[in-house]
Amino acid sequence: MAVFPSGVVERRDDSRATGPETPPPRVRLTTLYIPLQSAYATVRCLTLEIIRTILLRHSRPTRPETPTSTLPRSPVRTSTSTLRTTLTAIALATAALAAQAADSVHIDTQRLSQDVKVLSSDEFEGRGPNTPGETKTVNYLIEQFKLAGLQPGGDLVDGKRGWTQDVPLGRFEIQGPVDVTVSEGGTTKKFTQGNEIAIRAAMTGAKAVDFKNAPLVFVGYGVTAPERKWDDFKGQDLKGKLAVVLINDPDFETGKGDFGGKAMTYYGRWTYKYEEMARRGAVGTLIVHETAPASYGWATVKNSNTNVQYDIVRKNPLESHAPVEAWIQHDVAVDLFKHAGLDFDKLKKQAQTRAFKPVELKGVTMSAHYGVDAKVITSKNVLAIRPGSAHPDQVVIYSGHWDHLGVGEPDAKGDKIYNGAIDNGTGIAALLELGRAFAKAPAPKRSVVFLAVTAEEKGLLGSEYYANNPVYPLAKTVGVINMDALSPYGPARDFSISGSAKLDLLDELVAKAKQGGLRFSPDPKPEAGHFFRSDHFSFAKHGVPAVSFESGQDWVQGGVAAGKANEEQYVNNAYHQPADEWSASWPFTGMAHDLGILYALGRDLADSSVWPNWAKDSEFRAARDATAAERK
Repeated sequence: MAVFPSGVVERRDDSRATGPETPPPRVRLTTLYIPLQSAYATVRCLTLEIIRTILLRHSRPTRPETPTSTLPRSPVRTSTSTLRTTLTAIALATAALAAQAADSVHIDTQRLSQDVKVLSSDEFEGRGPNTPGETKTVNYLIEQFKLAGLQPGGDLVDGKRGWTQDVPLGRFEIQGPVDVTVSEGGTTKKFTQGNEIAIRAAMTGAKAVDFKNAPLVFVGYGVTAPERKWDDFKGQDLKGKLAVVLINDPDFETGKGDFGGKAMTYYGRWTYKYEEMARRGAVGTLIVHETAPASYGWATVKNSNTNVQYDIVRKNPLESHAPVEAWIQHDVAVDLFKHAGLDFDKLKKQAQTRAFKPVELKGVTMSAHYGVDAKVITSKNVLAIRPGSAHPDQVVIYSGHWDHLGVGEPDAKGDKIYNGAIDNGTGIAALLELGRAFAKAPAPKRSVVFLAVTAEEKGLLGSEYYANNPVYPLAKTVGVINMDALSPYGPARDFSISGSAKLDLLDELVAKAKQGGLRFSPDPKPEAGHFFRSDHFSFAKHGVPAVSFESGQDWVQGGVAAGKANEEQYVNNAYHQPADEWSASWPFTGMAHDLGILYALGRDLADSSVWPNWAKDSEFRAARDATAAERK
């Protein structure tokens, strides 16, 4: 629905002086410019005005009766047809305006700013799961959902829905100093946590990590992909060894090959690297950091890996996690290869081919010792619902993650609170504002759920838990619209989504955005693997059509150059750093405009009977089709 400026209903009344042969007056609706917040008031006023016109017309004096008249004449010769026509006009006008009221939305930029300001304040301590910051965040979200007039949509408590879903998580934190040494041809070097290496707390359940002189083996990109006839391991035994692996896919450097060119596949994600090495029984994984293929700098790696880690509770954690999961600096890796008599760049080139074979770094070993505090905690997903009037068991979900990194290593200024204003204070502010809009509008036919998930920063864990333990059946989940790290700046001429995907939901979003003056721009950095880095991926794996909305880069003020420059500045200087803080200078006007489009998309889905699906060649199509019978 196009967003119009406030105005009036332009009405043309043809009730000029009329003789007995003149047709009765008609109300002709020529143009409707209706303030978004007063559509229903307009319906009422328009209806009353039409009725007033009818009464005035019917109350006109009748012509004198002729002597031969035996029955009283109708005041208006065509009163029956007039009444029928007029009532039809009323019905059409009312229906049209009611539809506009349902499809229109007023997004408040000041509320968006206030929500982000509160959620990213130092008082909320970076919104880390299982911290006082979580308690404050969850309470704030519940309070705002209540004030909006939404209903609780979470776990059943004594037969009634509560506001939250319990999410049991393993919590893992390194205890004491991290002692890491590397032996190179008789010499020993000590690595410092956060400098040469960034080691995550072991998520195996062990209380300590302790190994000596583990050999290092370079396994290229660490991929085994039978469907692509690709195997980087060639039978290499990794038991008792550390695997040195490159980030991203073999195609990243050349932009062409068996992995789809620049667009990252799941094989390129660090999560896959860790999982694959665990499956092969390695002591651990050392991912070589390079900014371009990783899509972020070392500061992001350090801050994301040296603090408290979380995982879903697993029966056999060693099947998913090796004892050591770490990144090492690029220059450090080059030096290790050099001491082993190897050329890093030459081997990297070889790793981009199917013929690559693993290479041991002879004479180079690593030893480590550090304690781990492992426990199970319970975090919270927060859910609110606008129940559907006709099909309440069918749901449209808006989602976003409420968590950030909490309190961690201090930056150069000594700031150790990772506030997460943009990531993802903006997405949660958007979720709250959309909740307010749906609460004020007429009830949709299908239910609309507002899902704020925990532990996204720890590996999409809150959404992963929900997708495996859904409060509302996934088979009857129409689609998921995720919001993560939206732009708080001015409007853009375009929008994007995280990653590359083909699905009906995206087609509908593109069409709706076009009505709102936005064009779709494909993910400008498909090599960054954004599709696998936001909470919609947890739903996609189960076949639920899902997209994660991204703000555009072609700014109305400054164009693409300004948009790209701003993104680069944010990624380099603020992303996953204490500098991601709220600013009073942020206008939120672009975000408000985009949320109007996302509201209209969700509203259309909630008021329709359609079931979006993935493209026929999508890897997620089969999972969706498998549940088709449940939607009949």
